[in-house]
Amino acid sequence: MKIAVWSDFVCPFCYIGKRHLEAAIKDRTDVEIEFHSYELDPTAPEKVDGKMEVYFAEHKGMSVEQAHSMIQQVTQMANNVDLAYNYDAIQHGNTLKPHRLFQFAKEQGKGNEFMELAKKAYFIEGKWLNDDDFLVHLATSVGLEENRVRDILTSEAYLDAVRLDQAQAAEIGIQGVPFFVIDGQYGLSGAQPIEIFEQVLADIDAKKI
Repeated sequence: MKIAVWSDFVCPFCYIGKRHLEAAIKDRTDVEIEFHSYELDPTAPEKVDGKMEVYFAEHKGMSVEQAHSMIQQVTQMANNVDLAYNYDAIQHGNTLKPHRLFQFAKEQGKGNEFMELAKKAYFIEGKWLNDDDFLVHLATSVGLEENRVRDILTSEAYLDAVRLDQAQAAEIGIQGVPFFVIDGQYGLSGAQPIEIFEQVLADIDAKKI
């Protein structure tokens, strides 16, 4: 069974949804997860200065107090799946460059590992995902060749692969992430509870009997 997941590194619900899905399939050996690129905000600058409360308030049309409350809520959701989000340390920015590098990692069979480590770096470790030296460190830590990684970062390599994922998302009608396509039959949007994933998987299994 194949599960396709459209995701962005800076999407808080994508990381939470990833954990929910992993919990739902933890006892299965017949499930393959394939991640796809999606940019939540292609217009974001390379680096956003200032606190995330202010950024959210400006870009989501809410007060700083409302943004702070939203961050507290999503942090609690993350804590419930043992993810220690640290919004005070987050360095936000455009994600096209890390997505291009993810596509290379995916080509080399390391895409899932790269996706996990990049999310952890952003949400928990406060790393800036447009820092070339950090991206080299991240990529080489999953076994990618350093010189090739540096060549990718200083070019537009794998841009077509990112755009293909985004085109597929548009064709399916995806307007936000995370978005899960399970066995080519079911589409689920958002960080669905573990029980929802388990029910969908059970429905698919029942049809195969």
